[in-house]
Amino acid sequence: MVRSIKTKHIILAELIIFLALVSLNLFNYSNREAAIYVTSDSSGKDYIKWVNFDVSSKAMECAYKYDVESQEWEVKLDWIALLALLGNKYGGDFSRFKEKNMAEIVEKLKSKEETIESLTADMKYYEYYYEAYAAVLGGMVGTYKIEVADETAPGGKVWEERYGLKVFLPIAKFYPFSHFDDFGVSRSYGFRRKHLGHDMMGQVGTPIIAVESGYVEALGWNQYGGWRIGIRSFDKKRYYYYAHLRKNFPYRKDLAVGSIVQAGDVIGYLGRTGYSSNENANNIRTPHLHFGLQLIFDESQKESNNEIWVDCYDLIQFLYRNRCETSKNQETKEYTRVYQYIDPIAEYYIHHSIYRYDDDEFDIRIYD
Repeated sequence: MVRSIKTKHIILAELIIFLALVSLNLFNYSNREAAIYVTSDSSGKDYIKWVNFDVSSKAMECAYKYDVESQEWEVKLDWIALLALLGNKYGGDFSRFKEKNMAEIVEKLKSKEETIESLTADMKYYEYYYEAYAAVLGGMVGTYKIEVADETAPGGKVWEERYGLKVFLPIAKFYPFSHFDDFGVSRSYGFRRKHLGHDMMGQVGTPIIAVESGYVEALGWNQYGGWRIGIRSFDKKRYYYYAHLRKNFPYRKDLAVGSIVQAGDVIGYLGRTGYSSNENANNIRTPHLHFGLQLIFDESQKESNNEIWVDCYDLIQFLYRNRCETSKNQETKEYTRVYQYIDPIAEYYIHHSIYRYDDDEFDIRIYD
């Protein structure tokens, strides 16, 4: 009898603890929601301060396919809008993704039974998800021109105008690499911190490719990243970080802060530099590219305690579909792309921009 009473007390105690933990989690979740959606700072500016980009590569593939296919339809679809709709539905958790969920949305839009506006009218967080996902994926799909092989043409190539994926995998075509989802794992060099990038293990000297068109914002040695390149997208929402580049010959010789690069251009070479205040030190055991993607909704987030870095594992899986082929110039030892490419946005900036330096910070301005 005594044992039975003790057991009941233990069960009651466990139940109280469980309810307390549930309440605490709900409180923390509520606070997290507030941290995501209440975005005004002390200056009164509104901008997103936190993003958990959890969109699966499968969902990106599906949305991208519908976007491209719809260019032949009367109703044109926006792949980011499709993902944002499901982001709102899933609470950002794309482990719940089912293709039929997206197919149902597409059918309603294609048949004009619904519009994006009508579908999202009662969605509390749709605008947040759209802005967040657009910050990651904006500019990745659109029109461009590219050379393609054609044996009947002079030089064996012809130009084609296309609509589709305008971004590339950061590792050149035909070069092997391995990777796993290592975002957020512990790092200890210098100080204990989380790994805010995606490591792609490969061979020293592997050509590194610009994922998106943009301008070089940082170039040179960093104690943690070694030889590194930082490229900013033209809309300034994305900062691509390529680190641990090769010793002695880390990046393309003509690159400088302010250089404009187009998606698919060779920008550097894989290595193992870093973890030293001394330049050109090979202190990384396994050769790899550290690829990072920072989102910037306000310039105060750049190089601060409020930086937003996203997990790129699924994005890399998605980008694998678009790899840039390269060839080596035996005289200069430089690699360049085999098939030339014209990104209309990059072309516009090349012909209509000037560079300006204020307090040692680079900025790019449109000049018409």
